[in-house]
Amino acid sequence: MSEEVIIEGLTKSGKPFRPSDWVDRMCSQYATFGPDRKLRYSPYLKPRVINGVRCLVVDLKLREVNPEGYAQLKHFAEENQLGVKDSMGTVLDSLPT
Repeated sequence: MSEEVIIEGLTKSGKPFRPSDWVDRMCSQYATFGPDRKLRYSPYLKPRVINGVRCLVVDLKLREVNPEGYAQLKHFAEENQLGVKDSMGTVLDSLPT
């Protein structure tokens, strides 16, 4: 079983993050084209709606597979003051290092 963290589409002050399609944009940045020429999202990023909030579930294996991409996600979440939780729902200060 993989370890995951959740980046919420809410700021730490509880306001919805804009633009509302930020999750799709993030997933698209890490997507690749398959042999069938269809866009495939990274297996390490999953768009989800949790309790009515758009979220991005991040598999922490991304740290090893794409350290630069993981660092960019960490910076994005911190810069935009987005809420981060572990897979059990515990609030974290930021994405784990």
